[in-house]
Amino acid sequence: MRIDYEKRIFGLDVMRAAAIIMVMCSHILWIVPDMRGITRKLFSVYGILGVDVFFVLSGFLIGRILYKKYTSTSYTSKDMIYFWVRRWFRTLPNYYLTLLLNIAVAIYIGNQLPDALWKYFFFLHNFSTELPWFYPESWSLSVEEFAYILGPLLLYLALFFKKRASKPHLFLYVTLFILVLFIGSKLWYNHHEEVRHMRHWTLNVKSIVIYRIDAIYYGVLAAYISIVKPKLWLKIRRFAFAFGIFVLIAMNFLIPIKAWFITEYPQFWNVWYFLIKSIAIACTLPLLSNLRSGPKWIKVPITYISILSYAIYVFHYSIIMQLMKYFIPSEAMAGFDLVVYILVYVLIVFVVAYLVYRFYEKPMTDLRDSNKIKNHFK
Repeated sequence: MRIDYEKRIFGLDVMRAAAIIMVMCSHILWIVPDMRGITRKLFSVYGILGVDVFFVLSGFLIGRILYKKYTSTSYTSKDMIYFWVRRWFRTLPNYYLTLLLNIAVAIYIGNQLPDALWKYFFFLHNFSTELPWFYPESWSLSVEEFAYILGPLLLYLALFFKKRASKPHLFLYVTLFILVLFIGSKLWYNHHEEVRHMRHWTLNVKSIVIYRIDAIYYGVLAAYISIVKPKLWLKIRRFAFAFGIFVLIAMNFLIPIKAWFITEYPQFWNVWYFLIKSIAIACTLPLLSNLRSGPKWIKVPITYISILSYAIYVFHYSIIMQLMKYFIPSEAMAGFDLVVYILVYVLIVFVVAYLVYRFYEKPMTDLRDSNKIKNHFK
């Protein structure tokens, strides 16, 4: 696999690699359910944090693409559809491949398929109701897909008001509108629904599309600032990074110390936890987006993990880990055997991810970038 390091931003690869490593660590708790102490607490936090890093980073990347397209051309419906097609070539092939494999795995090991399986094919399984047990990591892909549709569509509709505002202002207004709209949806949920415990919160708030789309648009807002205020973006990079990391660490330390449990502080968990975390992650972007390269000994593995991250995400848990647990249960293992089990699991994940990327995912993105697709939308 040949990599053009000159075209990559090392700091953003660090974010992506860190995110997928955190997600994998959180799911290792299924292999080691008896894990205790600070490690278990950290791994539990990693899963929630890792996915939100993906969300904010994704928003930052698509935000920069959308802003430049929106402000430099007439931005027709064809431009909007072309943006969607490019995203779909990037996201849908892996998703549908792993969805079909998850169905096959469930049938093979004797698990019952969800009654509304058809909803998975349209990303509706966690749109507004509780996340089903089947293919649980797919929840974040639903959030991403609807975020990709909503923003470009609203930007296009906003052009009908172009006489009243410039395109850069319209882009900002649409972004802020989406943020306010989905903060409002969480406030509505908090007012009307009762959160019983953390698992209920995980399945009914954290993983639901209509409460989580704003996580991506904090990244879009960061993209807007990085383009409109480049000098400020560069000037604040160190302070913003330190502030963001401090907030993330402080919040997760204060939660157990101050006993901010969901039963006593539901609004914090339903609304402000997401907002604070997303803003803190976005604060790391000024520094990391300007970190163009790094030492070769760390740049090479980080870049490889970053490139393979999507394939790792959709294969590592419901497919690879579930099959390993089915054939070789880990509950009775301890010590060296358990370490070997985890190492074998990680090795399998990376080998599978590499093969999927090399022979399936990369050819799909190459097709997306082909002149045939580009010429169709000219």
